Amino acid sequence: MRFHVPEKKKLVFEMTIPIRWGDMDAMGHINNTLYFRYMETARIDWCQSIGIVPEAEGGQGIVIVNAYCTFRQQMRYPGEVLVKMYTTEVGRSSFGTYVTMERADEPGAIWADGGAKMVWTDYTTEKSMPLPDWLLQKIA
Repeated sequence: MRFHVPEKKKLVFEMTIPIRWGDMDAMGHINNTLYFRYMETARIDWCQSIGIVPEAEGGQGIVIVNAYCTFRQQMRYPGEVLVKMYTTEVGRSSFGTYVTMERADEPGAIWADGGAKMVWTDYTTEKSMPLPDWLLQKIA
């Protein structure tokens, strides 16, 4: 399956994550699972920065309904990953994210990209809900 770079996207967050020795696998490159961890770290840090935090019972927030990653080049230790997160395709109760991963010492060259679809959910009923206005203002 081939995923395409969204035409309309809004940069909402970026961060640098160190590549650890233990991130490499037996093939000598960053293990594929770590790219999802890098995207997760950026997504969680972004959510916390705008006030989306898991609440106690009865709360609302986001859930991920799908995630994908395209591996373009093999990253290796040492270095840092520059993760840029964009919002895309805003709907009634969901929005997409698109993430690029670059080496911090080679900005502009995308080594991997991916994303996730996020749905605003009532945690008690486990049903989707309309995105709150305050969130729409930040992502649209």
